[in-house]
Amino acid sequence: MKDSMNKVQLIERMRRSRAEWEAVIELLEDDQLTLPGVCGAWLVKSLMAPISWYEGEMINVLQTRALVGSELWSLSVDQRNARMYEKQKESLLQDIRKEPREIFDMLLELMVGLKEQALHDPSWLSEMPQEWQPWRVLASNTYEQYEDHKAQVQRWLIHRRK
Repeated sequence: MKDSMNKVQLIERMRRSRAEWEAVIELLEDDQLTLPGVCGAWLVKSLMAPISWYEGEMINVLQTRALVGSELWSLSVDQRNARMYEKQKESLLQDIRKEPREIFDMLLELMVGLKEQALHDPSWLSEMPQEWQPWRVLASNTYEQYEDHKAQVQRWLIHRRK
């Protein structure tokens, strides 16, 4: 984990990691998206919905300049993910494949318009603990998610080939 990252580095890492994640997903047929086991009982489709949720939350943070959002933040990560897993079960594959790109594009647009200082000044966001860095919050809810889930899907694919 880096100690600091400027806006250009953060945006580039987000773009690169997102492109790598999307490339892995594009390799999969629709029926593969609905097979269990990629992460416990989760399906690949199940990993896609939380990524969009976290990105949507970051859009809200940047638009409101406040570290507030969904009531799901009050839950543990496991509880939050379980709720998202249940919610996405009924989602159509076509929506799950399309929606993430639209959300990511919105997030990138906000990132490009962000002043450099905002990434390093906790007071730029209300409700943010002073020991936190805004760029770290963005990283953990964007490229770190893409990289973690990409690795999970790749391991799952390798395991399925054996």
